Amino acid sequence: MPSALPDGEPVPDDGALPPHALAGAGDRPLGFYLHVPYCATRCGYCDFNTYTASELRGTGGVLASRDNYADTLVEEVRLARKVLGDDPRQVRTVFVGGGTPTLLPAADLVRMLGAVRDEFGLADGAEITTEANPESVDPAYLAELRAGGFNRVSFGMQSARQHVLRVLDRTHTPGRPEACVAEARDAGFEHVNLDLIYGTPGESDDDWRASLDAAIGAGPDHVSAYALIVEEGTGLARRIRRGEVPMTDDDVHADRYLIADEVLTAAGFDWYEVSNWAASGGGRCLHNELYWRGADWWGAGPGAHSHVGGVRWWNVKHPGAYAAALADGRSPGAGREVLPEEDRRVERVLLELRLREGCPLDLLRPTGLAASRRALEDGLLEPGPYEAGRAVLTLRGRLLADAVVRDLVD
Repeated sequence: MPSALPDGEPVPDDGALPPHALAGAGDRPLGFYLHVPYCATRCGYCDFNTYTASELRGTGGVLASRDNYADTLVEEVRLARKVLGDDPRQVRTVFVGGGTPTLLPAADLVRMLGAVRDEFGLADGAEITTEANPESVDPAYLAELRAGGFNRVSFGMQSARQHVLRVLDRTHTPGRPEACVAEARDAGFEHVNLDLIYGTPGESDDDWRASLDAAIGAGPDHVSAYALIVEEGTGLARRIRRGEVPMTDDDVHADRYLIADEVLTAAGFDWYEVSNWAASGGGRCLHNELYWRGADWWGAGPGAHSHVGGVRWWNVKHPGAYAAALADGRSPGAGREVLPEEDRRVERVLLELRLREGCPLDLLRPTGLAASRRALEDGLLEPGPYEAGRAVLTLRGRLLADAVVRDLVD
């Protein structure tokens, strides 16, 4: 099952934020994440807060049903309007994730987006994304999403090889994600992403190259490539523990990353975050950049996390408990924390260093600054940006990003 929520102080029943959280809000972008917690089946590697029909049976009744889920989530968007009060910001990005959002009717996703538009307004050129399982959409569904205001779609491709998909317990067939890109383009979507995973047990370098070639050939303007992380409690972790499939080591992950960067760069994609490549500046995922740059976002839905002005909170996980709280007129928040300035500085280094633009050197303490000079000498940081006052990872630095960050946040 999904991992536990963190500890934290209680969230007030009305969801009210400390006054300082909205100080200077006008200078920060505001985004919405809308979580849809339903999946047809559970993938073996997944530890997200998602639920299949069998997992929900008898645990929440009608309150946990996806049939009325959109109405429930709309109530949280209305709560957000009350909590943020007279905050004048229009919403810059909306991202519908899951789970499998496209298990809901397209009209439900459009209604959820409509609630954000009605309560807050959408900024000019707002980025409106939904994730989609390739097997859960068709041309008519995508056309309805586009007509309803969505302008970006992200398909979970993961691999082009059937035997790799089987290890991941993915249900789509090879070739379907590529067809979805064409269907999304025909529906009028300007921006399309394909998600890939590398390092699956049994995957070879040739398998990974085939997946990259298939993704590029489909014509998206964005590709995400993530190393497979085997989380405790997942089906894949249990299979590895039983010796049914081998664990992929870090050297293989590094080799696959280098292959990804080589192939994607040759195809005209530029990295802008360690695991993300875009064919143009306009193809970058603005919503994810909002996270990485520490802006404000409201996460609606079971288990969703939010951040406004240095206050971070998270909702109860179960769809039944989530719906019950909103039905009672209470915030579904399970806990929150007010981040001290030092924690916010550390998070900025952690997140901004992953970006192409890097992080300002003036964010570093003396120990971290000394570590940055060593990283520069070791070829982990780019010399030009460093001289201009920014720490930017080289390709080798990206391979060792976690270690570099640990040194620089000291």
